[in-house]
Amino acid sequence: MSLRIAPLAVFAAASAMPPAWAQSPQTLIAEANRDYAAKRYAQAAAAYLRVFELDPAEPSFAYNAACCQALLGQVEAAFQSLERAVGAGFANAEGTARDTDLAPLRTDARWDGLLARMRDRGLKERAFWNSPALATDYRETLSEDERIAGLSRFWSEVKFNFVDTDRLDALDWDGLYLRALPKVRAASSTADYYRLLSELCAQLKDGHTNVYPAAALIESQMARPLLQTRLVEGRVLVTRVEDGALKAQGVRPGVEVVTVDGKPVKAYAETFLAPYQSASTPQDLDTRTYTYAFLSGPLAETARVGFLDEAGRRFECAVSRVPGEVRRKEMPSEPPFSFRMLPGGVALVTLSTFGTSATADQFMEAFPQLSKARALILDVRANGGGNSSVGYRILATLAKEPFLGTAWATRDYKPAFRAWERPRQVFRQSPTPMPPDAARHFDGPVALLTSPATYSAAEDFSVAFVAMKRGLVIGEPTGGSTGQPLFIRLPGGGTARICTKRDTFPDGKPFVGVGVQPDRLVRPRVADFRQGRDTVLEAALEALSRQDKVKAQP
Repeated sequence: MSLRIAPLAVFAAASAMPPAWAQSPQTLIAEANRDYAAKRYAQAAAAYLRVFELDPAEPSFAYNAACCQALLGQVEAAFQSLERAVGAGFANAEGTARDTDLAPLRTDARWDGLLARMRDRGLKERAFWNSPALATDYRETLSEDERIAGLSRFWSEVKFNFVDTDRLDALDWDGLYLRALPKVRAASSTADYYRLLSELCAQLKDGHTNVYPAAALIESQMARPLLQTRLVEGRVLVTRVEDGALKAQGVRPGVEVVTVDGKPVKAYAETFLAPYQSASTPQDLDTRTYTYAFLSGPLAETARVGFLDEAGRRFECAVSRVPGEVRRKEMPSEPPFSFRMLPGGVALVTLSTFGTSATADQFMEAFPQLSKARALILDVRANGGGNSSVGYRILATLAKEPFLGTAWATRDYKPAFRAWERPRQVFRQSPTPMPPDAARHFDGPVALLTSPATYSAAEDFSVAFVAMKRGLVIGEPTGGSTGQPLFIRLPGGGTARICTKRDTFPDGKPFVGVGVQPDRLVRPRVADFRQGRDTVLEAALEALSRQDKVKAQP
């Protein structure tokens, strides 16, 4: 079961609750989670149902109860709980069909009908919010009506759903919409239209609020070369190259990029890339500009790139862009999980993504070996996020007591309240305690490595790690962006997402817009990078060694 712990409604005072409900909802959820993790399914089901009775508008608690009951073989009770979930609006038919906890129900004659009703409810809900009328297919040129409709949809969804209303006030969002209208009318192509939408979106300065063109447009106009770069000490360094022709001309990791198409590299980036990047912090903007988007452009065109090597030699190369499929093949992503033992019994665990459960699954498979290590170093410097629950599964092996993730807030819009001229409302949710892993525990020292590319769910992971006080964070501030995006479809085959949720540390301390700050700030340096030294990893090893010396003192 993937626990779907959703927000709780506002409750009456505990003194007004019946005696059986005297526990707080948060306590009940934590109790249910602990019981589920310990396979005490009867107790977990009872706790989830008690919470559902407190908040009958939230179906996830009834669904979780059904999972526990199914695991106990209580088929009738499980179907009753699922019916209550569907009645309250639960519509995730695909997730329900895959959920292994519900396997005992699949042979029952009621199963297919239940899934069909979920699908029907889900289709109706999605059609209301994402009407096919606005989701037209990609064409090189869209009608003026389509372009204006797409702009209007993005503007309105942001106005009503974007979590940072202070930012909307400061920008005069309606004024930006009016100023964008003539530009959108004049857009000569779908590519130009989506550039305008991206430029408008970038002014929100939120990394979880983005505009994405259709896949065909990305392939033709936003292709990238077989080259990777990064900003190090204010200089753009090549970090990876898989283009044989470029290698033959001397392009290798450590070589500096100094010009692009005859322009100084910073001027090129600030003119053609940065204005279209949605970023929450300066370090996030640098990562997007000088790594993710650098040298992107039309597939049919080559870029003239000037390089400077360590010996001071300047040279220029024609850099070709390749189709996305070729780039993915020639420059594959790192595996989701890997580890190696370093001298001194330190296990370096690299977690490159939380976008797949395989990251946590493989960590658990390797845990018998990892548990023998003297210390762990968890490296999330290149982890762009995914699903926070994947990271929390790993943190549960480091915890002795329940631990907390992020607290969060979202807008609470009630049309009648607006008509009565009441102030804008905010719904706030305290973090739900998560249980430690009942079967696995690593008790040794731990360090966490972060960078500006540590993002989203990887930042949720970092926040929980800090709140656990489990070890030092070493490296650079994280990207400073997480939240729950709302996805919408746009004319011309594109989409947009809008951040609807603002997360904080459990005590309310912000990290969105600033990043999770390391205990020890260590930035890569050009000279060290060129020598193949990982200064951040070296700093972590030094810190762990220092801890050992302190422990050894009488």
